[in-house]
Amino acid sequence: MRKITTLLLLFVTCALVAQKKISANEILERISNEKDVTISNATIEGILDLTYMDKALPNLPKRRKWWNSGGSNTVEKEILSKISFVNCIFKDDVLAYIPHEDSGYTFVANFEDNVTFKDCTFEGKSMFKYSDFEGNTDFSGSKFLEDTTFKYASFDQQISFQNTNFDEPATFKYAKFRRFVSFANSIFQETATFKYTEFSDGVSFNNVKFEEDLNIKYMEVSGDFDVKNMIVNYDIDSKYTKINGRSFSSYLFKQ
Repeated sequence: MRKITTLLLLFVTCALVAQKKISANEILERISNEKDVTISNATIEGILDLTYMDKALPNLPKRRKWWNSGGSNTVEKEILSKISFVNCIFKDDVLAYIPHEDSGYTFVANFEDNVTFKDCTFEGKSMFKYSDFEGNTDFSGSKFLEDTTFKYASFDQQISFQNTNFDEPATFKYAKFRRFVSFANSIFQETATFKYTEFSDGVSFNNVKFEEDLNIKYMEVSGDFDVKNMIVNYDIDSKYTKINGRSFSSYLFKQ
């Protein structure tokens, strides 16, 4: 019996040690060549800069000369590849948004095809501010351990944030969801912000737990609005919120 137990422990240990480790640079090289990325059960090491700021920065004009001629300070990178990460750990930052203070430029990545970060763990920052997601997008089952933002992000197709866990403050301020999106069974450990967020085809907060404050000020919802079993431990700011043209309190009262 002891031999069997020892062999079993050895097998589990070897399996853990053998988990794939992939450099972020390898992934970026593949995306740069417009090849699809499909990775599962791997640990991603290094900063995954999807804006490709380091490549773009040397070729940009000086900001004063450029802006005076009517140019923009935002540099957008269009990601053409289909991206899929399942059960992966990101040891460092995942960046689709970088405000570069020295140059004054802001770098943003947009995604033209499907994007999947399913059952992943983000141990560093995850920045998707201003990103356009034109294909189906799936962040379900993922854990965000550090700062994260989807502020001003736009989601055009199917999108899921089911069973996600946000350890730090999470913001979806000004985000636009054009299709139904589910946050069902998610946990927001700190303040969650959906101020000015637009849900054009409904949203589910079914069984979602907001451990601290929930800010939905000016939020607008058209379509289904599922808040069954939703828990907010502190305050809800719902000033000027509209649910199918009705106020938030009026909507809850008539359910």
